[in-house]
Amino acid sequence: MPQKSALIFYGGWEGHEPEACAKVIDTMLRNENFNTERVEGTDCLAREDLDRFDLIVPLCTQTSVEKDALDNLVAAIAAGTGLGGFHGGMGDTFRMEPAYQFMVGGQWVAHPGNIIDYRVNITKPDDPVVEGIGDFDYHSEQYYMHIDPAIDVLAETTFTGEHAAWIDGVKMPVVWKHRYGKARVFFSALGHVADEFKVPQMYEIVRRGLMWAAR
Repeated sequence: MPQKSALIFYGGWEGHEPEACAKVIDTMLRNENFNTERVEGTDCLAREDLDRFDLIVPLCTQTSVEKDALDNLVAAIAAGTGLGGFHGGMGDTFRMEPAYQFMVGGQWVAHPGNIIDYRVNITKPDDPVVEGIGDFDYHSEQYYMHIDPAIDVLAETTFTGEHAAWIDGVKMPVVWKHRYGKARVFFSALGHVADEFKVPQMYEIVRRGLMWAAR
């Protein structure tokens, strides 16, 4: 089987430890026999051969991007290059770019209470990305997101209202996948910092999700 290729681009807000997370993903993909390129910044999205990658993993939070580079990324994904990632590195990459958010399937808007304990509930236990994992407790930011109703939700969390009374009982997607053009797109809201990859359920969901998304 030909070796698959992946581009990991990282940067932006340092609170999400983009370089450390990029190294974790790099190692993860290399262990799955991927040929990887790990690049800081978004200039790489303008390269003419972007569509040769089987998978692109964004790890930038609150960054800006040139229009030509964004158009190039969207075209590559629509043509079949997989897109996968997690937390703000993918869910809050380009806050001012609706075309990117449409492709991802959602956009971060809040994490009431900041770092808290919450429960992740698997909603499609027969899906290969989450099969056998089961519900689990998690300690991190509980992401509140604006989401595309067309996404295929694999896991969700329920807000208690303790930190924002008006969202008591709201069920929010945590892990999803969907299609964009010819591509597969995967997202997990888990993974505020690199240390969270020590949580086996979080690590395995991301690993399986990226494998699924890759062309």
